[in-house]
Amino acid sequence: MSQNESKRLAGEKAIDFVEDGMIVGVGTGSTVAYFIDALARVKDRIAGAVSSSDQSTERLRSHGIEVLDLNATGELSLYVDGADECDPHKRLIKGGGAALTREKIIAEASRKFICIIDPIKQVPVLGKFPLPVEVIPMARSLVARRILAMTGGQPVWRDGVTTDNGNWILDVHNLSIVDPVAVERELNQIPGVVSVGLFARRPADVVIVGGQPPQIL
Repeated sequence: MSQNESKRLAGEKAIDFVEDGMIVGVGTGSTVAYFIDALARVKDRIAGAVSSSDQSTERLRSHGIEVLDLNATGELSLYVDGADECDPHKRLIKGGGAALTREKIIAEASRKFICIIDPIKQVPVLGKFPLPVEVIPMARSLVARRILAMTGGQPVWRDGVTTDNGNWILDVHNLSIVDPVAVERELNQIPGVVSVGLFARRPADVVIVGGQPPQIL
């Protein structure tokens, strides 16, 4: 089975968790694109969506799905998003698409967080995928030095990428994150860090792994 087919199956399976009248939190990325396309087929059942990125907002609106402001919706019942890595405890690395801050905000605001992935994203320990960290531009070098000293990982500026929030991304290579909750907490304390792509303090509640049939963890 191709990777794209696995992503499609995971995205479509997540529709099972969408209930009538919901405002659905929607993440970002290639797997989420399949979820958005599936959501369009039941758009008359939902009250709208909250989007984590300009990219997803554009796709949602192209399907005629109303995109709402999180400040106006309050707590969400459901958030559906992908991941770059997922460990056996449903803790994640996210941010390959540079939308990690808004994704983390919506995950925090949601009672249930469904993560949709293809099987290649499952790992025993997080860190093979470089850890994205969103930083205030003026703090890029400071944050990189602090991350190197704290973790031994190698921060690389994702040159040419500006987040929807106007910030920059450092991708931290060569990590083996055995205690992701602690690493998330420590990196968040560095002045200039906006958000860390570890979703460990607030992990996924359910993980759907694309396959025939999809696996629900």
